[in-house]
Amino acid sequence: MFRLDPALKVFLHREPVDGRKNINGLAALVEQGLGLDPFARAVYVFSNKRRDRIKLLLWDRTGFWLLFKRLEADRFVWPKASAVVELSVEQLQWLLDGIDLEAMRGHPVRHYRRTA
Repeated sequence: MFRLDPALKVFLHREPVDGRKNINGLAALVEQGLGLDPFARAVYVFSNKRRDRIKLLLWDRTGFWLLFKRLEADRFVWPKASAVVELSVEQLQWLLDGIDLEAMRGHPVRHYRRTA
């Protein structure tokens, strides 16, 4: 299994994408459809309509990477949110492992003014 740099931003495209799109088509979708920079230090995540295939697009100083995963029997659990969702690399790994991100809840953020 590969690991991505935890400092990378991850942008999840909510709508299904035609599985025939290649690097150029996905980069154009990032730039024109999402208004983001395909050359940024980020990973752009796309899925098909059945949610059994996922593509990751990222720029690596000298060229694009296009990673593809096809599930044989299951489906990816896609978050229900706006057009683009920003995730952490850890959340992306959970998504790739089949974990429902909306079911995952951490402790609430607490703000204190003093100790006991």
